[in-house]
Amino acid sequence: MFDRLRAALHAALDAATPPGDLRDLTRQMREALIEGKAAVRELREGLARTERELTAERHQLADAERRGRLAGEIQDGETVRVAERFAAKHRERAEVLERKLAAQRDEVGLAEREVADMQVQLARAERDRPVNAAERSAERAWRDIERAGGVRPDTDLQGDLLKQDLDRAARDAAAEAQLRELKQRLKKKE
Repeated sequence: MFDRLRAALHAALDAATPPGDLRDLTRQMREALIEGKAAVRELREGLARTERELTAERHQLADAERRGRLAGEIQDGETVRVAERFAAKHRERAEVLERKLAAQRDEVGLAEREVADMQVQLARAERDRPVNAAERSAERAWRDIERAGGVRPDTDLQGDLLKQDLDRAARDAAAEAQLRELKQRLKKKE
């Protein structure tokens, strides 16, 4: 039922949208797709951070429990109580992080599905938009290039993301170099 309604809506929009506007719409879709992929990457980084936090919290929990056992063996009641309080705190924090991790995994999965859907919609929009003779010729040439393994510059989303990563790495390296230089200057002044 919804598919028929969606198809009718798309048909009406396609009929009412002039080709120039479709080009603009596909450009906006490409930009949204790039932003979506960047958001997925950020979500994955957040997931990795939470996994590291959970690992550290479990380690602290194990330490607190071990200390409590050792204190119990030497019958140090005060240390046992302190260790139990810390173990309870770390256990509760680990449980919260486990729930957070599950929610983040669900969020990453949802975002990945949305990005995949956006890619399909963009491909469909680019494939189905009406074009003039020159655009049809250029489109055939690009499809031939893509079949041969080439990448169309305006749809190379992986290339855009890689370029962003390289830019960030270059900025980080420059900052590290400046920091080293500053440290060397400080050492010379001492």
